[in-house]
Amino acid sequence: MSPAPAGPGSAASGPAQNLWEAAVARNPEHARGYADRWRRIEASGQDIHGEARLIDAMAARGSRVLDAGCGTGRLGGYLAGVGHHVTGVDLDPTLIGVARQDHPAARWETGNLAELDLRDEHGQRELFDLVVCAGNVLTFLSGAERIPALTRIAQHLAPDGRFVAGFGPGRGYPVGRFEDDAASAGLRVQQRFAGWDLQPRGEGAEGDDEFLVAVLTQA
Repeated sequence: MSPAPAGPGSAASGPAQNLWEAAVARNPEHARGYADRWRRIEASGQDIHGEARLIDAMAARGSRVLDAGCGTGRLGGYLAGVGHHVTGVDLDPTLIGVARQDHPAARWETGNLAELDLRDEHGQRELFDLVVCAGNVLTFLSGAERIPALTRIAQHLAPDGRFVAGFGPGRGYPVGRFEDDAASAGLRVQQRFAGWDLQPRGEGAEGDDEFLVAVLTQA
């Protein structure tokens, strides 16, 4: 699908192009290779569900969960398997196809997060108790997509809902920039951690060399 139209935000504050789209343009088999790699990792017995276990612990059983940038569905599929109502959205149709095949209990949709607009059968915007964006998804967005994507996520949060984002700021999205963008999108950072195991972040550190797991609410 074509990149999202430029809106609030600027390519100067991030990549000029969505980095996933650029990778697929260079190698049309990139998505398939990515999916195969995760299948091999899981088959090897490695734990690939740390993020999902944290989200499960934050949610009452049967919560509505949005997996934003869901990839092959490894996170959302786990959450659906333990009883949550999961919708996953990803830019790449190949990855969505894998998610539908491997995790049929959840709902999977192809779409750009900067254009996220999920509606129910009555045309009302769907609201989620938890939105999770793991796997460095936010660092793949172009500069022009960042604030629109965060804004759309904020619009899909239930009044008491929480948004959990995890990424490596050193991949081109400094913590300060992310927090400014989140504020522009109508989000407020509630908590910050150095990983999905909730290790604390260093006092007073800018933290751009430290993984970030941020919990946000509507401002």
